[in-house]
Amino acid sequence: MNTTATSTTRLRYTGVAIGFHWLLALMIIISFSVGWYMSELSMSPTRLKLFNWHKWAGITILALSILRLVWRLTHRPPPDVPGPRWQQRMAHLTHWALYALFFLVPLAGWAYSSAAGFPVVWFGVLPLPDFVSPDKALAEVMKERHEFLAWTLGVLVLLHVGAAVKHHFFDRDGLINRMRPGR
Repeated sequence: MNTTATSTTRLRYTGVAIGFHWLLALMIIISFSVGWYMSELSMSPTRLKLFNWHKWAGITILALSILRLVWRLTHRPPPDVPGPRWQQRMAHLTHWALYALFFLVPLAGWAYSSAAGFPVVWFGVLPLPDFVSPDKALAEVMKERHEFLAWTLGVLVLLHVGAAVKHHFFDRDGLINRMRPGR
């Protein structure tokens, strides 16, 4: 038995966890970018199409986040990479804040859409129930909350990427290999 392969395997996330990580990362980056772009457009068929795509992506992100959280709670992650205790605490805090935002951002968007009187029809096929009743004042509040939470998620993603880059190029501790696809 190759002990190097065995110890490396225990230091990596599962293939399912890695798949969730990269799929959600890609979807969040694209959804954030589309949301930012479409918010600057004047009312047009293109803007309406992008809003629907953005809502579909948000609901998909929410569903995948539920599955990812269930996987995470039922499958132990690899042990922490040795380092200062404050860095480990920050990493755990950042990860759990990211998980919270994976839920809060789409839920706030769904509430905004419902309060504004625009139903969410997932991929144009599955109508979802209104998350809240139509209410113009609530729609304005939820729009601001959705934007704030999305920007907060964006900042935390950049912090997460920055930490991974630091570990890879400066600490050279192999941390990034835990989440790299492949073997």
